[in-house]
Parts: sequence; structure tokens; C-alpha cells
Amino acid sequence: MRYHQPMNIGIVQSSPIFGEVERNIADALDLMSSHSADLWVLPELFATGYQFLGPDEVRELAERVPSGKTTQALITCAAETECFVVAGLPEIDGDNVYNSAILVGPEGFLARYRKIHLFYEEKLNFAPGNLPFGVVDIGCAKVGMMVCFDHLFPEAARSLALQGADIIAHPANLVLPDLAQRTMSIRALENGVYTATANRVGTEARADEPLTYTGQSQVIAPNGEALVRLCQDQVEVAVVEVDVTKARNKAITNHNDKLGDRRPNLYRL
Repeated sequence: MRYHQPMNIGIVQSSPIFGEVERNIADALDLMSSHSADLWVLPELFATGYQFLGPDEVRELAERVPSGKTTQALITCAAETECFVVAGLPEIDGDNVYNSAILVGPEGFLARYRKIHLFYEEKLNFAPGNLPFGVVDIGCAKVGMMVCFDHLFPEAARSLALQGADIIAHPANLVLPDLAQRTMSIRALENGVYTATANRVGTEARADEPLTYTGQSQVIAPNGEALVRLCQDQVEVAVVEVDVTKARNKAITNHNDKLGDRRPNLYRL
């Protein structure tokens, strides 16, 4: 594996067909195949689709990690192209199914994160995440994961920043226009990290209330500026070059530091 500065972050904005797991995996890998990135971020539930009609349907499509077909396909891709991949999938573990994100690399499975803040009807279909936010050193950067609605909770990104994350990988299936795009820009700015949101596009109308996904996948720099933002309604992929050292400098002035100036002993009700 090549470790270097700068590094390239890739985001995939796909439009999965519900339940067509093998086809959706193949489509995502095809989008990635014409580009080169050190770290790829794919959407939440990118291989299954999102609008489940109940917990039994979720359980039918959920996979074990890392032995399931989705994780194994991404591990193969990572090994063949010498990259790291973060992607969302439904994970089954015992009696519970989680809305999870995984991190894999050239040497295999590295980490999982189970979505802590469940959105809307996810509360009917998934168990809330039971693992803390964590950071993995992949050599060229330190990567943390969060999923979709986690964006609205500043504690999520801050906990990753305090553990040394350079990049927050954010698989998402966003339906509220422009909300997460704004909050993830703020999360990048307030924590001095890169954020990479991979959203999907398209509409799912499997239930009484159709869901239309908002696209605009993006990579945000530590100063809060967008390095790339994709369109609202088309399948796209983008790769951007980033300088990870910029995420390790938290200075605001000669006397101020984004993390060093915190007063946690006074942050309580």
C-alpha cells in the first residue's frame, strides 16, 4: 500500500435498485473503476436500498460482517486497487439488525460502526447502534465513520475529532434538502477535519410516502469550504486531492486552538 501526501478521497453518488444487491454492488464498483482514490466513501445502505417495509424485510437483506457478500466484494476491490473503502449496509448480529458502516482496506476488514442516531422509520426496522465512535489509522490518514442522521448531533463529529480523526467518512441517504450539506460543512469547520459525505439519488416509492434522495455528495475541507459538491439528481463520482496535514493544525490564531481551548470541566448541565 502506498502512503503519501497528499491523498485522494473519492465519493460515489449512486442510485440503487431496492433489493438488487449484486447489481447494486456491481454498479458501485463500476463507478469506482474509472478513477483512482486512496479512500472511497459509498452511500448508506448502498447495496440494498433504503425504504424497507418492515423489520422482516430488513432481516432478509441484512448480512453478517465481515463474512457477507457486500463486505467481501469491497475487500476484493480494496485489495485489487490498493485503496480503502467506507460503505453502508444492514448488518445482522444475533437477534439485532443494525444500520452499519464498514471500513475495509487492501489487507481486509478493519472496522465497523453501527448508526447511533436512527432517523424516522429506521426506528421501526433497526436496533440503535451499540458501539462507540472510533477512529482507524489507515496509514495515509486517520478515519472516523458516522452515518447519515448522525450529522445533526455535534457530539458525533467532535468525539471523532478528539480521537484524532483527519477525515470523517459519512455514508448517507439524505431526504431533507440541503440540511446535512450545511451541517457537515459546520462539522468540518468546528473540528478542523475533512468530511466526505456520499449520498444517493433517485426515488423509492415502496410505501405510502415516497422518498426522494437529495444527492449533493460532497467533500469539505477543514476550513468549511466545499472542495467538491455533486449534483442533486444524477449518478456521479468524484475524486479530490487533500492535504491531511491541514486537518492536524487546529490553530485559529497564535493563541487559540479549536480543540485545545475547550473547557470540558464546565460543559455540563
